Amino acid sequence: MNFKDIVFKLAFLFLAALALPSAAQDIKWAKDGNSYYEISAGELVSITLPANDRKTIVSRNLIYSSRNSGLDNFKDFQISEDGTKVLLYTNSKKVWRYETRGDYYVADLKTNQITQIGKGKPASSLMFAKFSPDGKKVAYVSKHNLYIDDLETKTTKALTTDGTDRLINGTFDWVYEEEFDCRDGFRWSPDGKSIAYWQIDATKIRNFLMINNTDSIYSYTIPVEYPKVGQDPSACKVGIVDIATAKTSWLKVPGDQVQNYIPRMEWIPNSNEVILQQLNREQNVSKLYVADAGTGNISNIYTETDKAWIDAGKGWYWVAEGKEFIWSSEKDGWRHLYRFSKDGKKQTLITKGDYDVIEQSMIDEKNGIVYFIASPTNATQKYLYKTKLSGGAKPEMVTPSILPGTHTYDISPNGIFARHTYQTASVPPIKEWMKLTTLNPLTMEGSVTNQLGRIKPPKNKVEFFKIKTEDGIEVDGWMKKPDNFDQTKKYPVVFYVYGEPAGQTVTDTWGAGQNGLYAGDMPKDGYIYISLENRGAPAPKGREWRKSIFQNIGRLNIRDQAMAAKKVLEWPFVDKDRVAVWGWSGGGSSTLNLLFQYPEIYKTGIAIAAVGNQLTYDNIYQERYMGSPLKSTEAYIKGSPVTYAQNLKGNLLYIHGTGDDNVHYQNAEMLINELIKNRKVFQMMSYPNRTHSISEGDGTSEHLALTYTKFLQTYCPPGGK
Repeated sequence: MNFKDIVFKLAFLFLAALALPSAAQDIKWAKDGNSYYEISAGELVSITLPANDRKTIVSRNLIYSSRNSGLDNFKDFQISEDGTKVLLYTNSKKVWRYETRGDYYVADLKTNQITQIGKGKPASSLMFAKFSPDGKKVAYVSKHNLYIDDLETKTTKALTTDGTDRLINGTFDWVYEEEFDCRDGFRWSPDGKSIAYWQIDATKIRNFLMINNTDSIYSYTIPVEYPKVGQDPSACKVGIVDIATAKTSWLKVPGDQVQNYIPRMEWIPNSNEVILQQLNREQNVSKLYVADAGTGNISNIYTETDKAWIDAGKGWYWVAEGKEFIWSSEKDGWRHLYRFSKDGKKQTLITKGDYDVIEQSMIDEKNGIVYFIASPTNATQKYLYKTKLSGGAKPEMVTPSILPGTHTYDISPNGIFARHTYQTASVPPIKEWMKLTTLNPLTMEGSVTNQLGRIKPPKNKVEFFKIKTEDGIEVDGWMKKPDNFDQTKKYPVVFYVYGEPAGQTVTDTWGAGQNGLYAGDMPKDGYIYISLENRGAPAPKGREWRKSIFQNIGRLNIRDQAMAAKKVLEWPFVDKDRVAVWGWSGGGSSTLNLLFQYPEIYKTGIAIAAVGNQLTYDNIYQERYMGSPLKSTEAYIKGSPVTYAQNLKGNLLYIHGTGDDNVHYQNAEMLINELIKNRKVFQMMSYPNRTHSISEGDGTSEHLALTYTKFLQTYCPPGGK
């Protein structure tokens, strides 16, 4: 269930309704950091900074020489280490959330020829193809087996042959992808003589059967391998396959392969060693291991525990020629960067203080600097900071303080240039190319300040505020008032909610205060639109804020929302009789719980794709935040909307896609049964075969918006009174 997971992003990015930063596509920098690559008008070009000199790398003529390959619309690329070859990705198809399978071609820049990779394999079946370090081979996954193509001998070799639909080599099953963001499941060794890869054994995972009633006269089932709460995960192990012999040796990772996860793994630079992170089933013990790829022998270099959970790491950044690495931890109560020796014996805190590192931006080892994103005084915003890589120094804010809001930076490998993106709730994302060392834009006409001058500020701005509840909890919020607001009148209020650990809604970003699901103009029609941020949301407010929700989803977050809403209802311009709440996915669950648990506050609710019963969701997500159901079934029951359905007093519209492979439609039916049993009248809209995003099929998005809007206007009428 992601903000986190793609699902939630898909649902709301498609609606343009979510108050999340616009994620710019990562820049593909050249190794020296002085130029970058981009796809432009069907060609691959290089742009050198600061002059923006353009050079064609793969020409349109070369691409069109390979007819009927789909290369005229290639989606991605990789350049070999020596710069003489380019791997082109096209004809992409979805695997669950992303288009991660397709066709690959190598453009040889010396011979000016294009060669298909995996020729003879099924169309659009190749995944995660990548050059060997010397650029002479390409490895890839097809149908859950690993292969290499030798570009010199024009031969293909299978490195694994045991792959099936459920025995997965080099990529992952549904739940690893959804909850750990794991997709690319293999890594070339630094010397190019072997490959480290995950093997996921999902043979014992039961299928959840979705039913398709519309695409043929007879219905048929669609199986999805899906480990529910309390069900064992897939077994997982890491193997090292020798390129010459195609023989795999398995790393001797301690512990049960089923009761432990391995969400992260990579080679240590300039070595024959692999580092990996292992999380136990409950995800409250994280162990880092270093393994000798030759012998498989492994040693535990670091162990961290938490009373709640530990997030999977973002990966390792290696310094000191592979002798040390950067790793993040919340062990002192804040998310900070640490510098570890390879054996784990030496640990240095780099970013010290009562603030969270939101993300690591860039390590400038040459100058001994680490850049990172943080916002110590305002959890709704983001700024660039830097500090000494050696630790012990006070962090220095790099972003100019005259631009309050949300900033992101894509920094060149040499630390000289950056693409800077700035946005607020009132300013759409604007970008500038800058020299990071001086903070000067490369061109004044393209600078953020110049672009800001051309943006007409909205008359009706989103307002940010803080509320302290009767429990003493300070909650951030944003509010968009009606146009021509009259403080002597009372207006209906619509709360937008998510509420779970996967995502933050109250951010000073473009999209805050906007509701893309409303078929009309909410401010013009006379609605107050509000979102509040409860404890448990991944805001940069420290470990205690984020992890207080452990075993309390559906209770603590719901009370925070309700108690903050209770304060909002004290405002003189709010109509207590016209109070609505809506959300999607985890936000749908929160909507149901708010409507059922606090019917005296919320009169109308629209819940979309909600988890009605937490015991139906996947094991990795739900067990991470709620603990093992074998130990805490009561917590799952107390947090589930079905438990409180008998309390419904207001107006409910429930919406769900029957083809939702993430939050299964069974949640809707379980909730419906409970509402029927208690003779609760409500409205229901199901969308046949639509997934969690409810976006497939002609007219679907428009119909969803019209359904949402009509219900809201009917049961929570707009306008001041």
